[in-house]
Amino acid sequence: MTIKKKKRPVKTLSQGRPPTIQKSKSISRKATRGLINTIHQLEKKKAQAVAKGDKATAAIVDAEIAALGGIQKYQQASLQGQRNDRGGDSSRVLMEWLKPKFHASGLTANGSVRMLEVGALSTTNECSKSGFFDMERIDLNSQGDGILQQDFMKRPLPTDATQTFDIISLSLVLNFVPDAQGRGDMLLRTLDFLKSHTTASHDAFPCLFLVLPAPCVTNSRYMDETLLEVIMNALGYTKTHSKITQKLVYYLWRRTSAVPAEIPVFKKVEIRSGSTRNNFSIALRGSMD
Repeated sequence: MTIKKKKRPVKTLSQGRPPTIQKSKSISRKATRGLINTIHQLEKKKAQAVAKGDKATAAIVDAEIAALGGIQKYQQASLQGQRNDRGGDSSRVLMEWLKPKFHASGLTANGSVRMLEVGALSTTNECSKSGFFDMERIDLNSQGDGILQQDFMKRPLPTDATQTFDIISLSLVLNFVPDAQGRGDMLLRTLDFLKSHTTASHDAFPCLFLVLPAPCVTNSRYMDETLLEVIMNALGYTKTHSKITQKLVYYLWRRTSAVPAEIPVFKKVEIRSGSTRNNFSIALRGSMD
């Protein structure tokens, strides 16, 4: 009896040689959240140590952050979160709000709207691809061409109106500032870089796009939506759009008045108790004088 030999599948060259380049593995949702939260906590711990003059503790925390991959790993996790299967980039929400206004007024995609994107991770998000904006992108640790490596808090102040912007984006930036006073200072500083409400290029501007992790306002001991709106109103902003999801809160604040001559003091005060609350807060020093 003749025994037929089973044909073995023909292997391609690529199957018969070891891979020389392997694609980097995707970070899981749980790992992404865990890494971002851990680095946030370490940054806060470092800021507290620096404020106390505790150089030894600050150095230890720096080493812990470096062991996790530092700001580069944080940005990788943030970019991972911008993938379409993770919810997409936050500027998609901004474009959903602005496009109807643009179309109603006849504004075309001619790059006439000046936008400063703080904490930019990509040059291909929805705003960048829309054609409506003359984009300027900055980040503490630039991830590529088209993103200037710069600290917003150290950015030179505009010397004339041509260096101001119609819109500033702070998407998942404010929550990375390690202390309440620093967050207040950042919001206050946006006023220096926005155009006057009387010289804007479109009636939707000047404005501030603000994105935060939802728990910053839904589960904080020191912050809720009402208080956030009071603080923003004190800075001359009026809320025009908002959206809350399970993970993020999105706001569009239009600047509707000149820089206030005096700003009330906002301190870190508990407004909700509970052991499961977080400590996110925003503080303002008060008068700008």
